[in-house]
Amino acid sequence: MKVNVAIVEDDKNYNQALKKIIDFQEDMICVAQFFNGTSALKELESLDPDVVLMDIQLQDASGIDLVFKLTETMSQTNFIMCTSFEDDDKIFTALRAGASGYLVKGEPMEKIIQSIQEAYKGGAPMSFAIAKRVLHHFHESKVQVQDLAALTPTEKEVLELLSEGLLYKEIADKKCVTIDTIKKHIGNIYRKLQVNNKIEAINKLNQNK
Repeated sequence: MKVNVAIVEDDKNYNQALKKIIDFQEDMICVAQFFNGTSALKELESLDPDVVLMDIQLQDASGIDLVFKLTETMSQTNFIMCTSFEDDDKIFTALRAGASGYLVKGEPMEKIIQSIQEAYKGGAPMSFAIAKRVLHHFHESKVQVQDLAALTPTEKEVLELLSEGLLYKEIADKKCVTIDTIKKHIGNIYRKLQVNNKIEAINKLNQNK
């Protein structure tokens, strides 16, 4: 049984190159080529391909938006972004939208074929540079979580009150302590979170809610 692959790519030469290498494989076939988002959105669902190679910046649409819409009704299809964009915003927005993988254009065709097979088997294929960015992101998140874990219950409460917009005096009154005590707590919070001001501390808190 062959893996059915559809291509959504407005660069005609690249689209044709992808089709050629896919059809050359014994275990896969290109069942459709789309050169714009409108036709892909209209016809992809009825084709029900196993894997879709999706460009991000189409002339008439965002590939990420297409993935977000199509994954609602095409739960069995694996979408692999195939794009020139390598910024974190595009990567994580695409993955949150439902993409199974993320490849950077310029990858050898062997890598693309391997990624199609990997996605079909339930994997999450990514270009090496993209995988490194994803790992770095989660390592940073882990450090932030560890930072917050270092706060005492009182310090966490003080930080929460700060994030609600309360002044030092208001927090002191609420906690029935002196302003100096609150200042000491806040100094400890800054040191443990490795930040320099209230805004940075609140941002760290919000990132981990």
